[in-house]
Amino acid sequence: MTGLTRRHTLALGAASAAGLILPRFAIAQSDNRPSITIAVQKIANSNTLETLREQSNVGTRTFYSYAEALIDTDWGGDLSLRPGLATSWRRIDDRTLELKLRQGVKFHNGDVMTAEDVAFSFGVDRMWGGSAQTGQSGLFGSVTGGAVGKQPPAEVVAVAKRAFPSFETIEIVDPQTIRFVNKTPDVTLEGRLSRNIGIIVSRRAFAETASWLDWARKPIGTGPYKIAEFKPDQSLTLVAHDEYWGGRPPLKSIRFVEVPETSSRINGLRSGEYDFACDIPPDQIGEIEKDPRAEVLGGLIGNHRQTVFDKTHPQLADPLVRRAMTHAIDRQTIVDALWGGRTRVPKGLQWEFYGDMFVADWDVPAFDMNEAKRLVKQSGYKGDTIPYRLLNNYYTNQVATAQVLVESWREIGLNVQIESKENFPQVLAKGPTRAVRDWSNSASFNDPVSSITSSHGPTGQQWQVGEWTNAEMGKLSDVLESSTDRTQRKAAFRRMLEICEREDPAYTVLHQTANFTAKRKDIQWKAAQSFVMDFSARNWGGIRS
Repeated sequence: MTGLTRRHTLALGAASAAGLILPRFAIAQSDNRPSITIAVQKIANSNTLETLREQSNVGTRTFYSYAEALIDTDWGGDLSLRPGLATSWRRIDDRTLELKLRQGVKFHNGDVMTAEDVAFSFGVDRMWGGSAQTGQSGLFGSVTGGAVGKQPPAEVVAVAKRAFPSFETIEIVDPQTIRFVNKTPDVTLEGRLSRNIGIIVSRRAFAETASWLDWARKPIGTGPYKIAEFKPDQSLTLVAHDEYWGGRPPLKSIRFVEVPETSSRINGLRSGEYDFACDIPPDQIGEIEKDPRAEVLGGLIGNHRQTVFDKTHPQLADPLVRRAMTHAIDRQTIVDALWGGRTRVPKGLQWEFYGDMFVADWDVPAFDMNEAKRLVKQSGYKGDTIPYRLLNNYYTNQVATAQVLVESWREIGLNVQIESKENFPQVLAKGPTRAVRDWSNSASFNDPVSSITSSHGPTGQQWQVGEWTNAEMGKLSDVLESSTDRTQRKAAFRRMLEICEREDPAYTVLHQTANFTAKRKDIQWKAAQSFVMDFSARNWGGIRS
C-alpha cells in the first residue's frame, strides 16, 4: 500500500517578526498535564458531534479524540487498517466478518463496553431510525431496546444507508466475539467498519438521554478524551478520560475554538491565545515560519476538491455544457498560483492507496479552451444564467478558486454567476438556483466504494438530494459493492470514472486537498494524512523545554 505524501492573502505585518508570546500552562496540584487550545475555522457543520450526522471535514478533525471504531486507520503512517476496539478480525465468508472485541474498555460514563453496546451502535435506534422508515425490518432488533422515541433526523438514515448499504444482521457469538453479516458479498466490510460512522457508543447513555439532539451534542464514546462542554458555533472542550484503555491521556484538556477568519487564527497563535491554528492557506506558511517559535505542519491528505453539477438545472441538462466546463479549467495554474505548488492535480476521483484498484492511466479532462468553446456552441446554449452557490472560504482558497473558475467559464461563453450562501443546507437546498457548487470528497478507506460510490452512486449524496443520477452508474455501483472479482470490479470502476467525469459529468476534480496546521514549535506532535487530529499518547511527544 502506498502512503500519501506528507509533509487569503493576509499580511502578518511587522509583528510576525517578533517572537511568539507563548502561554504558560496552568499547573494543578493533582494534575500537571498541559491543556491546549486549537483555533479552527468551524467545529461542526451540523452543530452536533454524532458522527452519523456530522459527516464533514471539520467534524473529522475533532471526533478522533472522543470516539473510536472497531477498526482504526493508521492516518500517520501507511494508511493501513489496524486494531481499534476490535483486537482482530477474520473472514468467515464473503458476506461475514467476525471480530474479537477488546476487553476492559470503559465508556466515558464508566460503563464497560459489551457486545450489546457494539450491536446497539449499528442498530435501528441509533442508525436506522426504526424499521418502518428504512425497511430494515428487525435489523439488530434483539439488542436495540431501551431507546424508543429518539427518532434521528433523515440525514442520519441517509448516511447509514450510504455507508452500510447491505447490512443484514449482527450476531453476538459470545461476550468477546461479534459477527457482521451482509446480504450480499462485500470485499470492503473491513474498510466500512473503520469509518467514523461506525463509532461504538454506550447503549445505556443513549437510552438515558432526553432527546436525540441532546445525545448528538454529547455522545458517550470510548476515546481518550470526553466531551465536557459543547457550545455550537463557539467552542468544544474535551477533558482527559483517565480510564482510557490505551493508558492515561497526555493532555488534561483540549479546547477547540471557532475562529472563522484566517488572520485571527494566526494572530491568536502569535499572541499565545492559541497553541494550534488550523486551515492555514499556503501563502501564509512562509510568513508564519519566519518566527522561530512557530511551525506549519501538513501536506497532501486523502481528500480531493471538486466542482459538482446539478444536471436537473435547465442550463446543465445537456452534458455538453458540463463537459465544456470541465475542459475550461486550468487545474495546474490553480495549484501553482493559489497553492504554491504544495498540492497536485490527481488522476480523477481516486488515490494511489487503492492499490491494484487504482486506474493509473486515467486523467482529469484536459485543459482545452478550444474544445470547451466547441462544446458550448454545439450545445446551443443561449446565455442564460448558470448559478454557482458558494460558501465564504469554508474550503481553503475557496473564493479565489471560484473566481478563477467563473472567469474561465465566461471566456468560453458561459454566464456563470456566484451566489454566496451561509451554510451547506442553503447550498444543497433544491431550487432554481441550484446548479454548480463546491464540495470535497474523501477516501475513508482504500477502495473506490469509499469515494465514488459513496458520494455519487445510488445511495450517495448527489442522488439523495436529486442533483444527478445515471442508470448505468447505478448498475456499476452494485457491481463494485457486491462483486468479489477484482478484475470485474476494476473494470466497473473505470467505467464509472468515464461516466462521472467525461460523458455525463456529475463532478469534476480540481486538485488534491492539502491541509496545513500552524502550531507552537515546542509542542511535539505530528499531522495526519487526513483532517483527523490525533492527541493520543502515540502522537503526543510532549513539550520541549
